[in-house]
Amino acid sequence: MQELRLLCLVVLVGLAQACPEPCECGEKYGFHIADCAYRDLQAVPSGFPANVTTLSLSANQLPSLPGGAFREVPRLQSLWLAHNEIRSVAAGALASLSQLKSLDLSHNLISDFAWSDLHSLSALQLLKMDSNELTFIPRDAFRSLRALRSLQLNHNRLHTLAEGTFAPLTALSHLQINDNPFDCTCGIVWFKTWALTTAVSIPEQDNITCTSPHGTRLNRLLPLPCSAPSVQLTYQPSQDGAELRPGFVLALHCDVDGQPAPQLHWHIQTPGGTVEITSPNVGADGRALPGVLAASSRPRFQAFANGSLLIPDFGKLEEGTYSCLATNELGSAESSVNVALATPGEGGEDALGRRFQGKAAEGKVCYTVDNEVQPSGPEDNVVIIYLSRARGPEAAATAEGVPGKQPPGLLLLGQSLLFLFLASF
Repeated sequence: MQELRLLCLVVLVGLAQACPEPCECGEKYGFHIADCAYRDLQAVPSGFPANVTTLSLSANQLPSLPGGAFREVPRLQSLWLAHNEIRSVAAGALASLSQLKSLDLSHNLISDFAWSDLHSLSALQLLKMDSNELTFIPRDAFRSLRALRSLQLNHNRLHTLAEGTFAPLTALSHLQINDNPFDCTCGIVWFKTWALTTAVSIPEQDNITCTSPHGTRLNRLLPLPCSAPSVQLTYQPSQDGAELRPGFVLALHCDVDGQPAPQLHWHIQTPGGTVEITSPNVGADGRALPGVLAASSRPRFQAFANGSLLIPDFGKLEEGTYSCLATNELGSAESSVNVALATPGEGGEDALGRRFQGKAAEGKVCYTVDNEVQPSGPEDNVVIIYLSRARGPEAAATAEGVPGKQPPGLLLLGQSLLFLFLASF
């Protein structure tokens, strides 16, 4: 029995001192260190003791970090991975290291990084990601790093920064971000203001320069005429009452303003599902642009470059909510209308389940649709639109019939007439 106990003790001591063959493991100044630097490694070794607090894998040939790469060493406080050939860091590669305080990924080729893993590293104090190929940092990348003191992002390929990127870093005292090819447009102006007023030390500010305008130092960038997007869905009702039938051409116009010029998107929610359109999807002749559909076809929803949206054959299947969304570097804005066919009667529900009621007005039967959507703008009303009968072939749905530089309005074309309800919100 005594011999068995001695054997078990030897085994346990051996396990406690286990170390991957290419590495050296030991204790120094109270830290349990695994040194695997300069070993020509092409993958993260396995078999580390669970109590390792410092791991050096610098100056190897690691091509990537897979998910779970450091699951064996959850107590890590320092991880050194500089001077490898890492191109990608997979989701979950770092997420288990909740006690990590120092992370060095500098001097690699990283362009694909699992930013969400940083959300688990709330103890992190030093993050070195300089000298990589990073082109983008999500707005919420550093949201959990309230203990971070030093951040190095210099010598990457960053073109812009989302406003508020560094706001969660309340303990930050040192930031290096020079030598990135920034596009000094409206989207970066906030960073210029922040860098000039923050208490954070930002060395080499004269090397934070712009590739556009070429060679301009960010701290000397002249004021730019910048404004966040604004949108308005406009209409021009006709007062000609007539027979109510589907089958007309409906046109909505989204009046957009902002600097730089916003990108316009349409979001259409109908009983049959949701349609997303990046405008434009058709040319001036109403035919699909190359890469959208066959060049000779006409899409069901035609989005023109001037902000107009045409539905050539509006019917019950096209009832729903039509939203235009404008986005630029400074933000976004949205405006929506609910569109439904009205039919004679005593009231009921439209195709989206919204209630309407009938009422008499100057000999015509009018209907209103209950506005059940929380208003997002200054207007919260229901507008009844009377559609005019199309007069001749000149009313065909071509670019000449689409509102553009004309006074703002909603152009309604067709060969038959009906009531249209637009609930602006």
